[in-house]
Amino acid sequence: MPAKSNMTGIALMMPALIALCVLFIYPLGYSMLWAFRDEERDAWTLANFVKALEFYSTDVLFTVLIVSVSTLLIGVCSIVIAGYLTLGENRAAVNLLRWLYRWPLFIPFVVAGQLMRTFLAKNGMMNNILVSGGIIEPLQAVSFLDWRGIVITFVWKQTPFVTLLLAGAMAVLDRSTFEAARNLGAGRVRVLIQIVVPQVSTTLMVGLILSYVLMMSVLSVPLMINAQSPTMMTVDMAWRINSYGDYEVANALGFISVAMTAVVAWFYLRQGIRQDGRPE
Repeated sequence: MPAKSNMTGIALMMPALIALCVLFIYPLGYSMLWAFRDEERDAWTLANFVKALEFYSTDVLFTVLIVSVSTLLIGVCSIVIAGYLTLGENRAAVNLLRWLYRWPLFIPFVVAGQLMRTFLAKNGMMNNILVSGGIIEPLQAVSFLDWRGIVITFVWKQTPFVTLLLAGAMAVLDRSTFEAARNLGAGRVRVLIQIVVPQVSTTLMVGLILSYVLMMSVLSVPLMINAQSPTMMTVDMAWRINSYGDYEVANALGFISVAMTAVVAWFYLRQGIRQDGRPE
């Protein structure tokens, strides 16, 4: 019976494993390997990386900065929203926020990019609202279709995802600890920062890492919002392929992108191993 159960489990996993190997592992390995290939000279070389860094080093730094700032802001916004959902005392406000914050979850990045392109333009909805409200003069309207627009779009799109994870983790915590801290005079902000967040830090880290990796791979948002230089690496990769057919340099940029996400994943795995190794 155990052998039969093992075979059944393997049979159930095989379709997923085959799809993973064919659609992800093989293309990833092929691209990373061919980043070191020079087809013209039929040789293995680092020239593709030299060329990629020579042309796009500024864009690599720009990508790191944009994704890092976005990840930080996503974390802050997620903690604030999930904390209010958990500790908020105004039930009407909590229910309204719980209903509103999830909307961006169901909007693809390409649609989010188009929405923000309309909203953040110089003559877009945001500036029209500010002008109509008398907050700014028409001549003071400024376009946010640059790095700020990318950050705003990423934060708006990914905050609900991390918030959903955090709110679920906070919901299962023992509320008696919150009430005890409140009875001792601690405010809600202090309870959130010193008691709640440390207990859900692993969930927060998982959500932020997943968001970091996802933002590194997005093409539509920087392509639609930031039409100037510097730009993100995904735009450079698309440009090298579509304009020059230069898959070697594009693969080198992809290798650098994977290395950047691997560093973040390594820190997470290292932290997870340390926590699992702690005595109870």
